Amino acid sequence: MDKILIVDDDASMRYSLTRMLEGQGLEVLAAKNGSEALSLFFVEKPELVVMDIKMPGQSGLEVLRQLKEKDPKALIVLMTAFGTTETAIEAMKSGAFDYILKPFDIPKMRGLVERGLEISRMMKKTVSLPDRKDGEAAAESIVGSSPAMQEIYKMIGQVAPTDVTVLLRGESGTGKEMVARAVYHHSQRADRPFLPVNCAAIPETLLESELFGHEKGAFTGALTRRIGRFEQGQGGTLFLDEIGDMTPATQAKILRVLQERRFERLGGSESIAVDVRLIAATNKDLERGIREGNFRPDLYYRLKVVSLNLPPLRERREDIPELARYFIQRFRDGINFQVREISAKAMERLMRHPWPGNVRELENAVKRAMVIAKGNILLPEDFSFEGPGAEGSLAADAGDFEKRVEILMEPVFKVLAGRSRESPEADLMSSVEKILIKRALQETGGNQVQAALLLGMSRNTLRSKIERYRIRKEVAISEENE
Repeated sequence: MDKILIVDDDASMRYSLTRMLEGQGLEVLAAKNGSEALSLFFVEKPELVVMDIKMPGQSGLEVLRQLKEKDPKALIVLMTAFGTTETAIEAMKSGAFDYILKPFDIPKMRGLVERGLEISRMMKKTVSLPDRKDGEAAAESIVGSSPAMQEIYKMIGQVAPTDVTVLLRGESGTGKEMVARAVYHHSQRADRPFLPVNCAAIPETLLESELFGHEKGAFTGALTRRIGRFEQGQGGTLFLDEIGDMTPATQAKILRVLQERRFERLGGSESIAVDVRLIAATNKDLERGIREGNFRPDLYYRLKVVSLNLPPLRERREDIPELARYFIQRFRDGINFQVREISAKAMERLMRHPWPGNVRELENAVKRAMVIAKGNILLPEDFSFEGPGAEGSLAADAGDFEKRVEILMEPVFKVLAGRSRESPEADLMSSVEKILIKRALQETGGNQVQAALLLGMSRNTLRSKIERYRIRKEVAISEENE
């Protein structure tokens, strides 16, 4: 269970935050001053600290500096009622992960906590390679013994100790993030921050601010100065996922950082020196993007100092048995401790499937099979695939998951087309999401952990949505099954 340390001299604030975060399934520690916070942190080693800046005795800023001096990877969210002052900005420069204004919006705080915990796990869980001696003790491994993967391991070993920019290429689900983390964990910057940014998940109007920060008044809504990921990651590694989705304007700024190691915040004129290692990833055809004028050729060559092409799973089928057994072992404690093996016929079925979603699809397929398995061996009927090529003919069209969903949603689209535009009914997205959550809970007997895995979301997110849609009153949820 993830631990969070709350530090605030206000007892009511500690109580409120504790109740909220415990409701998200987190273990909460509380301290009323800086001295208590320092003692708890080094004993309990929480994944995230949420701390007030203004406290008697040691301020939150002083505690932050002491924590970062001893543990540069410590993730700390600052709370402040003085967002317009320079104190919060100074905290960000000193290494805070983010800050939030009091009184804060609860959904925003929950989102900030979830993002912080995700990054904390990325930094703390070492990604091991198969030939690493301490691999058995590692939390996660890149799995596969095929010749294609052996070449990837060699390249990781060669580039990790250097500071060169690395470009990771491959289809969605091939493990680009895992390789990025492996490069980070085996690098000379492993004791510094690792900050991932998904360029496709952030609106283009906000991506520049996320990366470079902004000055107060730089755009509508910029009420305070903000420190971006390049500044926050000083001395560490910045992982830019889906870099092929970046706009030309942002590409130009990234190019300048790579060339000059300097940048300016959005709306600012101060030139800021930066020392970060850049790892980029994309599933896009960058060469085609250059031809069509969507991607800068000069940035392409700057990124492509070292390029690693991750093979799709269909091109390394010999790794499927090893991967399947690895996922079974990895998920036994959290999903179904009884499952220990996979039958020969089930493995044959996995070997025939085209895997359009690559390793990520295999991981989710094993998770789902373990959720519904009734014995200690996974059987063919525990796995279900839909859409073209589902039964795994190697010559079959691999299809696309989104297209399959689109076909399944055709009846819903017909209902939508027949609805009045002035209909007072709930929006379609919320209705579909509510139905999916209720069905997942029914399929798993009310077990929220297994239902979250089935839906591909975190347990904390699922709990939040259950409360939002008041599903708890409509679906019998057995807390004992959790």
